[in-house]
Amino acid sequence: MNTASRPMYEWNDINWRKLERNVFKLQKRIYQASNRGDVKLVRRLQKLLISSWSARTLSVRRVTQDNQGKKTAGVDGVKALTPKQRLTLINKIALGSKVKPTRRVWIPKPGTEEKRPLGIPTMEDRALQALVKLGLEPEWEARFEPNSYGFRPGRSCHDAIGAIFSAIKHKAKFVLDADISKCFDETS
Repeated sequence: MNTASRPMYEWNDINWRKLERNVFKLQKRIYQASNRGDVKLVRRLQKLLISSWSARTLSVRRVTQDNQGKKTAGVDGVKALTPKQRLTLINKIALGSKVKPTRRVWIPKPGTEEKRPLGIPTMEDRALQALVKLGLEPEWEARFEPNSYGFRPGRSCHDAIGAIFSAIKHKAKFVLDADISKCFDETS
């Protein structure tokens, strides 16, 4: 095996704090550029982040070790990766590569007998999604409204409830609870 294809680091010897710091610094620069409206710089920094070894390594770690569904196999049947396979995956993930089909699993809806479909991507596609998320999240966090709470990192239902409480605690408010689903039965 030549030295170019041999991994730079062993998986267990990686300094994760340093990688997280490197990625955070780039994400912070993306956030600041997005706040200023500098789209060219945002795109350049996102490309830099996505091509960085630190971000690639963190995204592979998140999907193979940290994620709750890490042992769920896609169509490729891969459930777990060895440290050597993880290092190989870091070099393998690339934007623009053709994604593999997802495995379709039917899971029950809570409280009913109905089931809903769930697509499970392969480990490589999950790592690529995590990598792209690292680049896109800071740009869009800068653009979102400060009082939106849906599907945002570091925000929860409890934060939304707290914001509502602090908005209505000083004076009386009226709450309208209406079921408008029947209104749409007649529209075509």
